[in-house]
Amino acid sequence: MTQDDSFATLLAGMRPRLHRYCARMTGSAIDGEDVVQETLIKALAARSSAADIANVEGWLFRVAHNASLDFLRARARIQEVPLIEDMEPGTEGPQPDIVAIGFRTFLQLAVLQRCAVILKDVLGHSVEEIAQVADCSVPAAKSALQRGRQRLRELVAQGGDRHQPVPLSDDDHERLRHYVAHFQAGDFDAIRRMLADDARLDLVNRLKLQGRKEVDFYFTRYAEAVHWRFALGAVEGRPAMLVYDARGPMDRPAHFVLLTWRAEGVARIQDYLFAPYVMETADWVRLDPIS
Repeated sequence: MTQDDSFATLLAGMRPRLHRYCARMTGSAIDGEDVVQETLIKALAARSSAADIANVEGWLFRVAHNASLDFLRARARIQEVPLIEDMEPGTEGPQPDIVAIGFRTFLQLAVLQRCAVILKDVLGHSVEEIAQVADCSVPAAKSALQRGRQRLRELVAQGGDRHQPVPLSDDDHERLRHYVAHFQAGDFDAIRRMLADDARLDLVNRLKLQGRKEVDFYFTRYAEAVHWRFALGAVEGRPAMLVYDARGPMDRPAHFVLLTWRAEGVARIQDYLFAPYVMETADWVRLDPIS
């Protein structure tokens, strides 16, 4: 195995852990995966220098942290946070109740607090590692961890962790209903006719294609498989086809497919078949029975 192959294997193995970090930093399982992809692109571009880094995992989280901040700045939600160093709280182990708190609640924390709590309580990193990732002092990391934990628990106690799903518009619901009905009937020719000429496919964690002809082959995989079951749904308020695997438990989807429309048809398909860890943390709702 070459050095490049070894590095690629490391990145693939780290992807779910990076997603757990980025999803909570951005407040979204979907946006978190976009940031993970950006992180891996940057990491691959810098792989020659990474060979000399003693703690490659810590370096990857530093890249993911900076990519998350870039994303938040672009979304105009980031707040500048002073690195407070006037406290030296204890550094007890990860707090299990923190893991169950919703992503959007994490967004209400200052950035350094968010970083510290995710790395410590969700991913099990040390305070020293937090300081390396966030590029701050160890006392600042300790302070941020304690303050972040305290603030999260206050928000939960105040009901700030409750989330009401955003309903789909009537137009989105109707278009999604037609799309899923064709999948349920196995009428993939009808689905192909729904595509815009410049439709884009993002088979997340595998490949990207653009154009009706290039995307065409994608449906063959579903046409040949007999174990998938499909339902209307929404993921983080976005129209989605929920995909269930009849060979396993049917209480939750195995993965999902996001759909974006323009007037002329389906403009983008984002299929998370090869990124099942996104489904594990996504905020989803089913809108019809499974078929």
